[in-house]
Amino acid sequence: MTQPQTLGYGLNDSPTGLAAWLVEKFRSYSDCNGNVETRFSKDELLTNISIYWFSGTITSSMRIYKESNMIEARHRMLTDNYCGVPSAVAVFPKELFQAPKAWLQQQFNLKSYSAFESGGHFAALEEPEALVQDMCQFYKSIDLGL
Repeated sequence: MTQPQTLGYGLNDSPTGLAAWLVEKFRSYSDCNGNVETRFSKDELLTNISIYWFSGTITSSMRIYKESNMIEARHRMLTDNYCGVPSAVAVFPKELFQAPKAWLQQQFNLKSYSAFESGGHFAALEEPEALVQDMCQFYKSIDLGL
């Protein structure tokens, strides 16, 4: 979170290091109770590792964690520019950060707030059916003006 560029250079130089780093993130950021293979297949893990390795994008993917951790950026995000676009939030229990619903309502035109019983940072891989169902329900509930 503090030095993504430095870490990125090391991970871009070692496929083994990259694999170890990413699998550890899948283990600790997901709802797998410490056993990553209960939520992700080896093919899913290797596909994710390969995407970062072959595209050389691990460094750029980590910058958002530093940028979103900056106090000024968080303050601006929570206080400036109300977003009037109909918005939805899906909350998974093992996600890294969960903004309180009251904060989201102040900042966004919050039309849907769904709390799920399982899932984490990689919700689209962990709970794909539940997430898609929630997204479809949200889009059916709003007038897109189309």
